[in-house]
Amino acid sequence: MSNAMTRLYTWLKGELVGQDAQGNRYYRTKGGGEVHRDSLRRERRWVIYDGDIEASRVPADWHGWLHHTLDQPPPEGGLPRYDWMVAHQPNLTGTDRAVLNPSPFRKARDYEAWRPDA
Repeated sequence: MSNAMTRLYTWLKGELVGQDAQGNRYYRTKGGGEVHRDSLRRERRWVIYDGDIEASRVPADWHGWLHHTLDQPPPEGGLPRYDWMVAHQPNLTGTDRAVLNPSPFRKARDYEAWRPDA
């Protein structure tokens, strides 16, 4: 579904459930919370991103709700956090902040390919 169609669907049938620290807004179908627990139908849940559309920007709290792991949306400010937990960070692959692990195969002069005639 295109971005314009998603926004139209959200305006017509969506109910705002909450917002995360990054400004992403989370929706469900209006009246969707009334679906019986034993029903095969599930309420429809989706996110409207604030900025780049990148799935790794969804924090774990909201990811659980979007995928029906949690019945209720996370409380304001998120689920309780422990000291050992690190802050959520989106996937940085392809950005200038990506982590490049050193590899012995990166330096062509340190590696000589095997040749069958040698």
